[in-house]
Amino acid sequence: MDKKKFINAKRIVIKLGTNVLRNDDGEASLPRLYSYIEDISKLIKSGKEIILVTSGAVGLGRKKLGVEKSDDIVLKQACAAIGQSKLMSIYENGFDTYGIKIAQVLLIEDDFAQRKRYLSLRNTLNKLLELGVVPVINQNDTVSTLELETLYKDAKVSFSDNDKLSALVASELDADLLLILSDINGLYNCNPKTNTNAKIVEQVNDVTDDIMKMASGVSDGGRGGMKTKLEAARLVTRSGGKVLITNGKIPHVIKDTFEGNFIGTMFFPANESLSGKKRWIGYATNIIGKIIINNGAKKAILEKGSSLLPIGVTDVINEFKRGEVISILDENKEEIARGITNYSSDECKRIMGQHSDNILDLLGSKTYDEIVVRDNITTL
Repeated sequence: MDKKKFINAKRIVIKLGTNVLRNDDGEASLPRLYSYIEDISKLIKSGKEIILVTSGAVGLGRKKLGVEKSDDIVLKQACAAIGQSKLMSIYENGFDTYGIKIAQVLLIEDDFAQRKRYLSLRNTLNKLLELGVVPVINQNDTVSTLELETLYKDAKVSFSDNDKLSALVASELDADLLLILSDINGLYNCNPKTNTNAKIVEQVNDVTDDIMKMASGVSDGGRGGMKTKLEAARLVTRSGGKVLITNGKIPHVIKDTFEGNFIGTMFFPANESLSGKKRWIGYATNIIGKIIINNGAKKAILEKGSSLLPIGVTDVINEFKRGEVISILDENKEEIARGITNYSSDECKRIMGQHSDNILDLLGSKTYDEIVVRDNITTL
């Protein structure tokens, strides 16, 4: 195992999950939090750039209000508003002890889904790092209502948990490493909570479907679980970065990690490395519109890297406009790719199954032969 590639990472995104931030009573574990802050401060002073993605606001708010976990969105938003200020005060006081400045960054889905905001966010985060400031990032649960999921039950948002958020941030900033601190040592070959013979998987070179099948369950108190962490790892490694999942409840785990003394699962970069635009298309956008394609079109896209032509489309789902990112499904309605469409949903319905030579007659105008050109397709 080549731990040096992880130890020598310069730009690092550290994701702190809800369960590692709280003690058994559901309150903020101040000794653990301050140990994180101490270790991160030493990393910064050694020349590393740190971006912190933190959970915990909703849980801290619930504790302060004395309410149990609930699926009520409005109550969750209220808890987030209360807990976020408490969470940030802990970070502010802690990092101030070491003379390090922090900046609160609260994000919602549209900050990634809208490309101009996505690029603007990247510039802001880079400037903060240039100024020696630690961005402390969290999902803005107070205003994030996931309207898309309300309008369309089969819509997909850019992120719905901080595992995916941390991966998007790491990908956007070309981070060398995403360090996910969880309440478990790493990925196991089966569920260690139900199987005493479970063994940790120390190294993953490719997040395949077989690797994804090793994940099970959602963490207590949080929204994620091993599945969302593996999805995060898949995104980051396709972007050229590395990922380490380790146990955040181990004392001074961050210090030990960068001294090479860690137990966890290391994910190495994939052979491919997606461009920034391809990353955004494949992982950062909100998806409403979908099209179903036949097996011939599927083979052309996956094996030849071809564009998607009207003749390969068999159905159109939901409404979308030209220039939006849509999901491309195979005949079994499994998502195989995403792409920027050259035609609206209404136009796609009129030209689907037709030869490109017929587009002008069917629509009265023609801008492209393809519904999605290959440069605007990201396979999944």
